[in-house]
Amino acid sequence: MDWKKFIADADSDLAVYAKALPGTLPAFGKMGEAAKQGTALDLKTKEFIALGIAISTRCDHCIGYHARNLVRLGAVREEVSEVLAMAAYMGGGPSINYGSKALQAFDQFSE
Repeated sequence: MDWKKFIADADSDLAVYAKALPGTLPAFGKMGEAAKQGTALDLKTKEFIALGIAISTRCDHCIGYHARNLVRLGAVREEVSEVLAMAAYMGGGPSINYGSKALQAFDQFSE
């Protein structure tokens, strides 16, 4: 899968959605901002959690967005691999398969 194109297409789709439901995406964005507040966990750790949840819920779009965010935050492949190991431990076979997608997305956004 071409993750960069996939997320670019998703951004275009969300722009159409935002026009149809103008209050929904800004409200979701505010919820995301609120979730990222606080100092007990740094933003990269919160993104690792989000990636693990994206894997367990089998959300390709979420995997792409959070893998891209982790690259922007300076995550390294070894850190992502440890997240994937925990996701596999907690979610079994499906999480292993979606974890492989997450690693592919991370690698492509790292290029």
